Amino acid sequence: MKQVIQNDRSRATQVLEVPAPRAHSGSVLVRTAASLISAGTEKTAVDFGSKSLLEKARSRPDLVKQVLERMAKDGIRPTLEAVMNRLDMPIPLGYSCAGVVEEVGRGAEEFSVGQRVACAGAGYANHAEVVVVPKNLVVAIPDGVSFDDAAYVTLGAIAMQGVRIADVRLGDRVAVIGLGLLGQLAVQILRASGCRVLGIDLDPSKVALARELGADAAVVRSDDVPAAVATFTGGVGVDAVVITAAANSNDPIELAGEICRDRGRVSMVGAVRMDIPRETYYRKELELRLSRSYGPGRYDPAYEEKGQDYPIGYVRWTERRNMEEFLQLVAAGRVTPGRLSTHSFPVAAAGAAYHLIGGEVDEPYLGILLSYPEAAEQPVTRVVELRPRTTASGQIGLGFIGAGSFGKATLLPRFARGKGVEMVGIATATGPSARSTGERFGFQLCTTDASELLRDERVDAVVITTRHGSHARYVTDALRAGKAVFVEKPLALNEEELREILEAQAETGRLLTVGFNRRFSPLARSLRKEFANAGPLAIHYRVNAGPIPAGHWIHDAEQGGGRIIGEVCHFVDLVQYLADDEVAEVFAYSLGGAQGATHDTVTIALRMRGGSVASIDYFATGDRSYPKERVEVFGGGAVGVLDDFRTLTVQRGGKASESGGKAQDKGFDAEVASFLSALRGGAPPIAVDSLARTTRATFAIEESLRTGRAVSLER
Repeated sequence: MKQVIQNDRSRATQVLEVPAPRAHSGSVLVRTAASLISAGTEKTAVDFGSKSLLEKARSRPDLVKQVLERMAKDGIRPTLEAVMNRLDMPIPLGYSCAGVVEEVGRGAEEFSVGQRVACAGAGYANHAEVVVVPKNLVVAIPDGVSFDDAAYVTLGAIAMQGVRIADVRLGDRVAVIGLGLLGQLAVQILRASGCRVLGIDLDPSKVALARELGADAAVVRSDDVPAAVATFTGGVGVDAVVITAAANSNDPIELAGEICRDRGRVSMVGAVRMDIPRETYYRKELELRLSRSYGPGRYDPAYEEKGQDYPIGYVRWTERRNMEEFLQLVAAGRVTPGRLSTHSFPVAAAGAAYHLIGGEVDEPYLGILLSYPEAAEQPVTRVVELRPRTTASGQIGLGFIGAGSFGKATLLPRFARGKGVEMVGIATATGPSARSTGERFGFQLCTTDASELLRDERVDAVVITTRHGSHARYVTDALRAGKAVFVEKPLALNEEELREILEAQAETGRLLTVGFNRRFSPLARSLRKEFANAGPLAIHYRVNAGPIPAGHWIHDAEQGGGRIIGEVCHFVDLVQYLADDEVAEVFAYSLGGAQGATHDTVTIALRMRGGSVASIDYFATGDRSYPKERVEVFGGGAVGVLDDFRTLTVQRGGKASESGGKAQDKGFDAEVASFLSALRGGAPPIAVDSLARTTRATFAIEESLRTGRAVSLER
């Protein structure tokens, strides 16, 4: 399918052929008929993407600070790799479209195949021939409303929310500052609400259009706006102002304060400077209210991604209900989006549309629509061939499932450099990511359907780097398809998933390993050798993990499983490796309060089968710039200290020896080499029993935190 993307590295807006997405639980797959280019928002994205790296840095000093902090902690090379990977990520453009339902995911049965719908949401309702959208961002199109008009649904909902935030009443006098798409829609919605409306803009043509669309009065900003407002309101000022302008100027916020009546309201919808003139706002006791996009539910993953609606008795107007009501106004003829449409381009010619909003074409515009004339006629295709398929003898055929930041920065480059490796296929959830990653790392094909790789006879092994909640399903399916598996940690999120994996591995005998890379670090291997004959060991492992926001997917029970299962498994594995032993019992404490609720800061005691003991201190309350990991091993009259996989110090007999001191090496190179060696007949990187023991230990840690008791793994 065709999709419009912005490439920050090449600084180009492109129309690419990418694999179509799949409908998943709680979503619908829609064949697009029309989509709307939001000239303001998308122009900002395109303008930023067209800047050089230096210009981007100058415009976003906050990001530069983050890069410098990471560079100080992780080093220059890993930081630059992360930055380049971010620049290589294709950015899907568009967030408002309309079309016909093609597939319905489980839990979204309120929609039906063939139904006409309008869709919203950045990352979902893109400029693409086929889109997959969560159900709370999809609404039915009323009879009589065209696809072109319905494609305005997102901007309509944004304008409607701005009007709601202004809390207008029947007969109120309201000013709208900024008469672009949002402003023109706000004018019509206010008129439909029984308000009298005055429009203000820099452009005389937009002022004239507002009058045509129902504004009671409209004035060019260069004219005497206060005098016009005085005439419009009988000298008292407007009851409310809705600011829909987009500008770096502080003029809209100052003007709003000047023209508002005493105790009036200002609803901020657009993106303008907000240096509030205190004297004006204080003396009039004005209310400044920010309108958050298209309504309650926006930016809430539970609402937008998981489909959890808000009860209407408590939240009358959610973003979905705003979308529905906007389309009802269109159906009734009280809002006329078609009057705002100035241009239409087929999606294949989308570049011309972006030249228009980018200023390369000197021509006035307002509403720009993209059409999809071929979408309804073509089958949904989820595989795109990138180069000729080969089946070279002796080559290891690799398939990748998932291509997030870690996978692209750390694992993919190492596997792609492997000798005798053929990069067969890459599967990701979104088409642009699949194509971009496939081209960058030399894959033969890209797809949004992982089962394509599992059916491909040329794929000998599958590398899985998706979000944690999907690991077990992909591992089990891959093993049963006869593939060897390398899966990033964790292996599973619960005992049932782990049991299914172990059964599949036992039945097939296929190679299975988990990305517990730290045991492959050269310094970790040296540390183990130093204490190989020291008897039972005492190990202390301190991790300065840093905080992760409470709303991050890693804390989600279904997607991430939490930080214990998701990351502490690394440290449990290394402890078992260093002690050459297995965990027999665990006990864990968690820091109280909010941090304790997400188990971000914990102290874990481990008793090993052979008598060794270990403690893992996993802290999220420290300074990120401080080194992340420190391992101390005591035994046999010696002490070994591994500092952040950079230096190893061993003190024995009163003398200290030090090794390392160069770049940090967490073992990724050796880990990948070990897996490739195992595919050629070498020993498995990590025994399956050890993988299972580490995973069960994290489950036991979670149980100990819940119950406050020690948990045995010998049950």
